[in-house]
Amino acid sequence: MAPYASDDSTTGGEADEQGSRRRRAARYVVPVTVIGVAAATIGLVPALADSGDPDLPEITAQQLIEKIAESDVEQLSGTVKITTDLGLPDLGGLESGLLSGAASGGDGSSADPTAKLTRLASGTHTLRVAADGPDRQKLSLLEDAAEYSVIHNGKDVWAYDSKSGEVYHGTGAQSPKAGKEQPPATPKDFAEEVLKAVDDTTSVTVDGTARVADRDAYKLVVKPKQSGSTVGAVTVAVDAETGMPLKFTLVPASGGSAVVDAGFTKVDFSRPAASTFDFTPPEGAKVTEEKDAGKDFGKGFEKDLEKHAPKSGKDLGRDGDGMKTIGEGWNAIATFDTGGEGVPSGGGGDLGGFVDSLGDKVTGEFGSGTVFSTRLINALVTDDGQVYVGAVTRDALVKAADAGK
Repeated sequence: MAPYASDDSTTGGEADEQGSRRRRAARYVVPVTVIGVAAATIGLVPALADSGDPDLPEITAQQLIEKIAESDVEQLSGTVKITTDLGLPDLGGLESGLLSGAASGGDGSSADPTAKLTRLASGTHTLRVAADGPDRQKLSLLEDAAEYSVIHNGKDVWAYDSKSGEVYHGTGAQSPKAGKEQPPATPKDFAEEVLKAVDDTTSVTVDGTARVADRDAYKLVVKPKQSGSTVGAVTVAVDAETGMPLKFTLVPASGGSAVVDAGFTKVDFSRPAASTFDFTPPEGAKVTEEKDAGKDFGKGFEKDLEKHAPKSGKDLGRDGDGMKTIGEGWNAIATFDTGGEGVPSGGGGDLGGFVDSLGDKVTGEFGSGTVFSTRLINALVTDDGQVYVGAVTRDALVKAADAGK
């Protein structure tokens, strides 16, 4: 295997120039494929066609980022598998029901992607994807003896649940299903989000090659330079020919299995047949139009998230609604005051005992509170109602809370 150069160390203007290029890469990191209709939330399982690492020409990290930015892939079809391991507590399926209910606002169609695809937040799933430019995409979730599909064709966005026989319909102008509000779904979507975070707190290197979905790929590795982050490393396998991200893996600093592991098992870059994106509701199917689906709750929720989401880079700081971001880069912690008491404790009866079972009590100069943890995101809720949350360790949250007093 050829040696690989690293862009880990830069100085002065070089850092500024590389930062600018990386930001451009994040904006143009592969044209639309299934983004817009893929409301999948987290994780595509490893997709290695394991036949040894290919011997490819030497490339630097900066050159590989630029290769991603210059990729012009707009047509593809393929199969992906989805798995995620956030380390969430087992609530017997209750969490999925709560997520679906919150996303749908409590009523509407079972085919509504906002509610249906929340199940991708845990477990392992198989997807088929297809794309033909920005106006035609299709994603199908394959389940036991059933299939759920979201199809974007021109101005129409259709979703069909074969199990219930229900159909959901919206148009491109009114539908968030075809817009930028959708979360990451494919390796290139995840890569885009990570490249947005690349700054002087980040190490970016090339770490050899791999075979993904029977294609040669380079491995781009992104790591926090700072200590205290729960993110260990992100690896993006980039197709050597097209520059398209084929696989995305996020490993936590604590070790063990990946939190997010994203990749194609099969991929074909030829144009899919036009009929792939055709859809006519089956006879007798219940069709719910998006304007009739009771979406007010969900839309308000999305707006609140956007309004309160912590900013990155030089924009970190206090917003107009009282949220503040402490620190920078991978160690950024969002904090806000709930204006009330903290979470119920053991003294709160059955509810307090249930909450105690999900979190761990901590103390410090700030007083006391409860830390709720996943393998990636931790949140500290103090007993006086202050919240600290980020992809950082429990100790980092306690330190931030102590500094806030």
